[in-house]
Amino acid sequence: MTEQSIELIGTVAAICTTFCFSFQCYKVFKTKSTKDISLIMYIVFTVGTANWIAYGYFLSDPIFYSNIITTALSLYILAAKIKYG
Repeated sequence: MTEQSIELIGTVAAICTTFCFSFQCYKVFKTKSTKDISLIMYIVFTVGTANWIAYGYFLSDPIFYSNIITTALSLYILAAKIKYG
């Protein structure tokens, strides 16, 4: 597999995983409801994406950028979960 193919796979994965969180953020923003969202899942996920940021930063990997956005979206949902219950 070529390096370009691998980069394309990573780019598509980053776009998909980042984009899917935008829908959840929008729903939480509009409804102010987080009752069906797992607090533990979002805590673990946020820690995981924060570690991906560090990983990408130290290796100068572009995964760093998509995980900044994903972590920000996840932090919003996590904060809303804590605020709204």
